Amino acid sequence: MFSKRFWDDRLMEWAMGDEALKVQAFRFVDVLPTLRTHRAVTKHLREYFTDVSRLPAPARLALNGDPNSMVGKALAVGARWNARQMAERFIAGETVPEVLKTVRQLRREGFAFTLDLLGEAVVSDIEADQYQQQYLDLIEGLSEAVNAWPENEPTDTDHVGPIPRVNVSLKLSALFPRFNPADPSGTYDGVTERLRPILRLAKERGAFVNFDMEQYDFKAITLEIAKRVLIEEEFRDWPDAGLVIQAYLRDAEQDLEDLNRWANDRGTPITVRLVKGAYWDYETVTAAARGWPVPVYTRKPDSDACFERCTRFLMANHETLRPAIASHNLRSLAHAEAVAEALEVPDGAWEVQMLYGMAGEQAELLRDAGRRVRIYTPFGEPIPGMAYLVRRLLENSSNDSFVRHAHDPDADPAELFMNPVTAGDAEPPEQLETNPPHGGFANEPLTDFAIAENRDAMLAALEQVEGELGGEYSLVIDGRSVQPNLNLVSRDPADGVTVIGKAPAATPRDADSAVAAAKKAFPAWMRTGPEHRCEYLELAADGLRHRRFELSAWIVREVGKSWGEADADVAEAIDFLNYYAQQMRDLAAGRVVDVPGEHNVLSYRPRGVAVVIAPWNFPLAILTGMTAAALVTGNTVVMKPAEQSPVIGALLMDVLRDAGIPDGVVNYLPGDGELIGPPLVKHPDVSLVAFTGSREVGLSINAEAAKTPPGQDHVKTVLAEMGGKNAVIVDADADLDEAVLGVLHSAFDYAGQKCSACSRAVVLADCHDEFMKRLKGAVESLEIGEPKRPGVQVGPVIDADSKARIEKALKNLGEEVELAATLDLSDFDLPAKGHYVPPRVFTGVTQDDPLANDELFGPVLAVLKVKTFAEAIEVANATDYALTAGVFSRSPENLETARRELVAGNIYLNRGCTGALVNRQPFGGYKLSGVGTKAGGPDYLHQFLVPVNVTENTMRRGFAPGAAKPSAPQKGE
Repeated sequence: MFSKRFWDDRLMEWAMGDEALKVQAFRFVDVLPTLRTHRAVTKHLREYFTDVSRLPAPARLALNGDPNSMVGKALAVGARWNARQMAERFIAGETVPEVLKTVRQLRREGFAFTLDLLGEAVVSDIEADQYQQQYLDLIEGLSEAVNAWPENEPTDTDHVGPIPRVNVSLKLSALFPRFNPADPSGTYDGVTERLRPILRLAKERGAFVNFDMEQYDFKAITLEIAKRVLIEEEFRDWPDAGLVIQAYLRDAEQDLEDLNRWANDRGTPITVRLVKGAYWDYETVTAAARGWPVPVYTRKPDSDACFERCTRFLMANHETLRPAIASHNLRSLAHAEAVAEALEVPDGAWEVQMLYGMAGEQAELLRDAGRRVRIYTPFGEPIPGMAYLVRRLLENSSNDSFVRHAHDPDADPAELFMNPVTAGDAEPPEQLETNPPHGGFANEPLTDFAIAENRDAMLAALEQVEGELGGEYSLVIDGRSVQPNLNLVSRDPADGVTVIGKAPAATPRDADSAVAAAKKAFPAWMRTGPEHRCEYLELAADGLRHRRFELSAWIVREVGKSWGEADADVAEAIDFLNYYAQQMRDLAAGRVVDVPGEHNVLSYRPRGVAVVIAPWNFPLAILTGMTAAALVTGNTVVMKPAEQSPVIGALLMDVLRDAGIPDGVVNYLPGDGELIGPPLVKHPDVSLVAFTGSREVGLSINAEAAKTPPGQDHVKTVLAEMGGKNAVIVDADADLDEAVLGVLHSAFDYAGQKCSACSRAVVLADCHDEFMKRLKGAVESLEIGEPKRPGVQVGPVIDADSKARIEKALKNLGEEVELAATLDLSDFDLPAKGHYVPPRVFTGVTQDDPLANDELFGPVLAVLKVKTFAEAIEVANATDYALTAGVFSRSPENLETARRELVAGNIYLNRGCTGALVNRQPFGGYKLSGVGTKAGGPDYLHQFLVPVNVTENTMRRGFAPGAAKPSAPQKGE
């Protein structure tokens, strides 16, 4: 009872007894290091804990009091002190002297150690350099002192002889800010440039280096980098390196077998730290969100059983893969002891590893039994340390945690030590397939380019497209291919020279012909049953899926998107086709409202001929979405792609024709928008115009369509999405690891050429300087280049006109505006005629500056500094647009204010403001961003339909079918 640890455990047990209290406690611990004043601390305490039911009455009273009172200040001080004490339990210190003190004490207690520098996100080369330097300083600073300590045989030797005393663990992703599994070659070069000096110093000083494992996305590339660098001549015969295998992964055993073959070929052993895995929640949630296979076992007994199988494999191959069994589960550790004994593995040939601050009694028990026990000892600053601390708290508090149940006086030892295979037999089987969300629709999963087969498929598609460049394409009117003069030339924006393809530039006469063909096809298409129209869309979706990599490659070449952005474009097109088919089936059922004697049915009819005018920035997705919505609702279509992307439009037309859509129902009309746009919009036989593009063109379409020329017997419907000037607010308590990357990608992915892109960052003064410091480093670490290379982050803008327009807008800025971050294009190997614009970040921007108001549609970010969150909301709303907005904050109160008061059609909290998915985030804005429609949402198809209600009087001669009848009177009544 007199141990501080005892009271820490009791406090943990109390907090873990209530799930709501547990969640809020972890959230508070996470945000605490960013809270700079006692008022901020008490504000967050109140916001997090006021509604927690198990909170004692005195604590609730204190939370609701004045934060400036003695009680309020004491509450803030106490919260900080307790969080620091909790952190000190799991984190060994912040500096090398503090770490040296900690490991000296561990050694006195008979334990070995491995040191891990905390840091969850590296956003710039500067931060990667700092991470490298800290490890160099750590190895240099510890080696002399630690190696001079008196020998301790169990910790300093194995079955062969002496082993390194200084042992460090590092994350490869923290050595390179552009760590990208889709670009293994570039990532290898970037990581090893900083890794090799660490390995050389470790080899020179007699230290051990372990490569830690992170999320599954990084697993394959981490193993590949480690294998490649350790097979190099300089390190091939160096045994003092290690890797991690996570037994909760389904492919852990295969990885071990591959690693064993590699180690045998290398001829020098390595150490393998076998762990269960620390990212289970992340992996399951991420896989579900992405629609990817779940990489981890979803039942704990299966992970435990895999751990035991992997343990046996390591023990059987201990001469090449030196086992380091890392667990606090006594069943797992006892199993390792038993297997080692059965296989006659020498005692010193393997070790146990445990986490600093956890299961100390177990570590002491194994140490006393003569086992080498190494303590995984993290150190570093509090802010990056919080993510680690929360993971440790989650492990301690998990319902499946052995550590938690081992302290339960009611726990049955027989259950705790049960064979995991037997335990698994008693549990329900794994449920890997989740029910698709809403109505059976599930988003098309994005391609995982961390998988080598997918990278190979994309490279093959790019090579195929390379051989087909310069092809000739035709207009398609009433099913006939028409090829007048091929004077619409599409060029690769990455080099400004390569001809992607040639297409006819349609004339006003062609526009008339296309409308006439669509009008002629309309009656038959309207009478085609909704189910058949839905099937056509689903066949087209299958066609896109079949040609996915090919279409992605064309998007890369024609409009300059990166691999991931191009793939997402195709996936969204598939989603539109499938989702609108599903939605139409729901609408086709109509709405029935019956009363006695009356039958009422509300049903929907198509409007007629629809003109679809699409942009180049989502050349397949938006063109497909607007066209699919028109088709499935029974309208016929004149489809006009942007003049910068006629080839992708032609490929979509091929897919629609292959799906069997009848002639004339869709007509493909590439051309100059200024030449054929007005005739299409004005045409009296056009009933609907669906447009996505600039504000200027959208407003002119809206004005022109409002007119009713002679011969037009209807009012045209206009759907117009017209861009935005989107703001992301960064609150004083924001997680800057997330905020910097969220703003970076929202502003500069696809060179800022998204209507949803972040063009304004509204930053609270309390975190402004730190945010700008990290954002500047992140921007200056971006890679610009041709997007056909997988590692490129920023490609070209679409054409020379776009480049000139951006540069012109940046020539006359306000006197207070300063260029805070950019890149020098001369530092990159870029094609001379490519349309490249460097990313730029400007500070000192006020709400009156053009940078804060005018949409530039390029890689330009304005940063506006504000004092309060209320002012941030006001600034974010102070534009003519209302498309997207974002907030990075860990204040529940401020997040609720954002939900209520931000003026935008799509509001994103604690994530970037781009990347809307069909169904999940129906997309569209209002004010001058659009007319309020939501593409990919449940009400979008209504815009393409006319609702018609039919009422029938069913009363005949006093009889109505189905009318309720009272019981007939009985005789004598």
